[in-house]
Amino acid sequence: MLVHTVLFWLRKDITESDRQCFFKEVDQLREISCVRDFHMGIPAKTPPRPVVDDSYDCAITVTLDNLDAHDEYQLDPLHKSFVDQCSSLWERVVIYDFE
Repeated sequence: MLVHTVLFWLRKDITESDRQCFFKEVDQLREISCVRDFHMGIPAKTPPRPVVDDSYDCAITVTLDNLDAHDEYQLDPLHKSFVDQCSSLWERVVIYDFE
């Protein structure tokens, strides 16, 4: 199993329409055939602690069977379309992949 977690910091100057478009497009990644499990969300309203970074706007966690499935996910037309349509909307992305 491979877990692919991505945190997005959206640009501060995007419109509400752009923000809605981003969330709609990122949610479509769950439809990629090699995705076993998909979670998307915004920072939880947990009490502040020094070890918690809640500065991001959106996070996704995608569970895939293995590295081959990860590579398939990266090349899938839905993923490519998401990156093409939405990369101008974020200022920072951080990815954590683990097995």
